[in-house]
Amino acid sequence: MKFNPISLEALKALSAMVGPEHVVLPAATADMLRYTHDETEDLRFEPEVVLKPANATEIGLIMKFCHENFIPVTPRGAGTGLSGGALALHKGVILSTERLNRILDIDERNLQATVEPGVITQVFQEAVIARGLYYPPDPSSRGSCFLGGNLSQSSGGPRAVKYGVTKDYVLNMEVVLPTGEITWTGANVLKNATGYNLTQLMIGSEGTLGIITRIVFRLIPYPPQNLVLLVPFRKEEEACAAVSKIFMAGLVPSALEFMEREAIEWADRYLNFTIARPADERAHLLIELDGNEMEQLYKDAERLYAVLEQFDVGDILVADTEKQKNDLWQLRRNVAHAVKANSIYKEEDTVVPRAELPALLKGVKEIGARYNFKSVCYGHAGDGNLHMNIVKAGMSDEDWNNKLQEGIREIFDLCVRLGGTISGEHGIGLVQRPYIGIALNEVQLRLMRGIKNLFDPHGILNPGKIF
Repeated sequence: MKFNPISLEALKALSAMVGPEHVVLPAATADMLRYTHDETEDLRFEPEVVLKPANATEIGLIMKFCHENFIPVTPRGAGTGLSGGALALHKGVILSTERLNRILDIDERNLQATVEPGVITQVFQEAVIARGLYYPPDPSSRGSCFLGGNLSQSSGGPRAVKYGVTKDYVLNMEVVLPTGEITWTGANVLKNATGYNLTQLMIGSEGTLGIITRIVFRLIPYPPQNLVLLVPFRKEEEACAAVSKIFMAGLVPSALEFMEREAIEWADRYLNFTIARPADERAHLLIELDGNEMEQLYKDAERLYAVLEQFDVGDILVADTEKQKNDLWQLRRNVAHAVKANSIYKEEDTVVPRAELPALLKGVKEIGARYNFKSVCYGHAGDGNLHMNIVKAGMSDEDWNNKLQEGIREIFDLCVRLGGTISGEHGIGLVQRPYIGIALNEVQLRLMRGIKNLFDPHGILNPGKIF
């Protein structure tokens, strides 16, 4: 697809749609800089202009104009993505949703909320908790990421193991299509068997089919009690094997996170916790149990201990205070930041059936040994979702730039052989695009390209992503 550059006349027309104070140009270097990258490695792409509309009507005008003039548009939320999905690969317009940041309604009678896509996830969670309600999806960047971005990737986070991911809480959404048309995708009801499910089609589409301008979420009652435990293992593969055993025992933790030794050590140093850990501890599970009654949680903890006795574990830490709980969660949520601060790295987001986690971890280490890269692994073990930070370590610059892709391809091949796929929650975006054929066959890809073409006949919306 050939796109047109933005002429001076086009720039004047687009600026008038949002107001000149809501336009960022390359000349404004400091302001423009943050729109040239997300959290994906060190990729940089500068758009021709950043527009910050205030509502669906303004977005509709922008999209209609860009559709008619073959100008590419890249939707952008908070820029916390890890697959390059919010990068202006083909220049054109970055369309930022940062001004669409209102919680419009919290409906306690129906356990629903209506919000705009620029609301920060943690802000929304805290607002509904104040009403005794709960929105569980909580990606590690929940303190800065936007709800719209969460929908574009169907983000999960630690509590997906019990409560599900973003897609499980969306009832309906208002969307602006690439042609500028505005529509709702469903209805504000718990059951809906009326035609194709456009709501679920839009979730996880990575900003390639439309721009979300309002979201109707379902909520659940807030569970007020929890226990948080840090369980050390003397063998990494035993930590992975314990995950399946916990579920087989009839327990469903609200979070079950894996961190190998270096992941937790690097996070310790990054946060200046400097906690001494026995040399024989090779991996940890961070386990949270939640519910309404502490008495029941203690009974569940006893059943958990019975499962863990089957493995070679060290001293289990049970967080006694809210500060201890917060410190443990800080460790987990800062692993990626710690790795990024330590070394050149690439982050992969693999997922397999949870019982296959030991085989995945073993295979990743073997592949790393063959290609001479180091991997620091952690993630949502309860979902079988293993994040691996591939660290340059002893690789030469030439091998890092030219051979690493072969090693990553082997990792993804292994995931698919184990019954998994190449992304659990980060999406395909730009950086995983070369590997999508490992997970999807030509029939699937043909159908997806057909859907893209139907929604976006000129191919202007987030071009260069996924396919």
